[in-house]
Amino acid sequence: MSSTVAPAPALRIGPIALDAPVVLAPMAGITNTAFRRLCREYGAGLYVSEMITTRALVERNATTLRLIRHHESETPRSIQLYGVDPATVEAAVRILVDEDHADHIDLNFGCPVPKVTRKGGGAALPWKLDLFRDIVTRAARAAGDIPLTVKMRKGIDTDHLTYLDAGRIAEDAGVAAVALHARTAAEFYSGQADWPAIARLKETVTSIPVLGNGDIWSADDAVRMMAETGCDGVVVGRGCLGRPWLFGDLAAAFSGEGDRGPTVDATLGFVAAAFRRHAELLVEFFEDEDRGCRDIRKHVAWYFKGYPVGGDTRARFATVSSLAEIDELIATLDLDAPYPGTAAEGQRGRAGTPKRPALPDGWLASRDLAPEACSFLAEAELDHSGG
Repeated sequence: MSSTVAPAPALRIGPIALDAPVVLAPMAGITNTAFRRLCREYGAGLYVSEMITTRALVERNATTLRLIRHHESETPRSIQLYGVDPATVEAAVRILVDEDHADHIDLNFGCPVPKVTRKGGGAALPWKLDLFRDIVTRAARAAGDIPLTVKMRKGIDTDHLTYLDAGRIAEDAGVAAVALHARTAAEFYSGQADWPAIARLKETVTSIPVLGNGDIWSADDAVRMMAETGCDGVVVGRGCLGRPWLFGDLAAAFSGEGDRGPTVDATLGFVAAAFRRHAELLVEFFEDEDRGCRDIRKHVAWYFKGYPVGGDTRARFATVSSLAEIDELIATLDLDAPYPGTAAEGQRGRAGTPKRPALPDGWLASRDLAPEACSFLAEAELDHSGG
């Protein structure tokens, strides 16, 4: 259930003024146009695209060019880029700016996936200070009047933290805001996010907004994070899986008007309608009913978490291939079943377990980048989510 507070201070990211200090975190295979539109229908904030690999964008990969397209209702348009080569990142930013694809650009330095960090990318990259500085400086310069932001993690592990240095470098480079997922790459998504680290970053980076990310499962969590850390806004990732109306809860909580968010009225009928709408938007996005319905299958467990939907029915939802099938299944549900409370709350998505980060040989020996490292850095540009 959502909390209410005094109205949150307006969050500005460069020239963009947000109605609520809330950002949807990029998630591969999740935050496509369909999901962004759905979240926007419930609430307010900034809704960021799936992570776009800079090399693929510069090479005009057809799938990538499709992913950077926004629906006409999406304003402002936000795209996250991932890259490891300063020249390629700069070129990708110029494409977005010169061809008018985005109103906001974010750079991802938070990916903990071993296939990325093993090549020095993602959360491993800020360890190399000059490389990080070069990428961010060139990207910010190429962005011009389009606000550019940085999303990162605390560092590689507890012995190799990078976020304070990276925050200072990004601020000096002219970025419009920085966001911190308060975990290290070694932690992946496990354990509890270190919110005090967000407070430390806020104390260090003082001229631009600092956004907090990690363990926001409800509007209460978001309100508490801002109160405890002093951060200027929140970034919501796994907490909205199967709960796009969380952005309505957040808007209500930060409005200061005492309104309750949608969650308190989330009957099974409410959830089923959101699921059906999501499927409909996916069909429109893919321009293919079968493909759109195949994509919604992965959302079934998230949407119906805690609700009285039997195993057989869940299994049938997870094999749908048409909107008509979804309608038939919804008709079998007890749509008046009330919101189940704690059974529907808490962690969503896979947390994983702490693990030793995969890194290039000798990566931690120095914060400088050896010339021989440049050859394998390009291999880090893989299509993995992260943050």
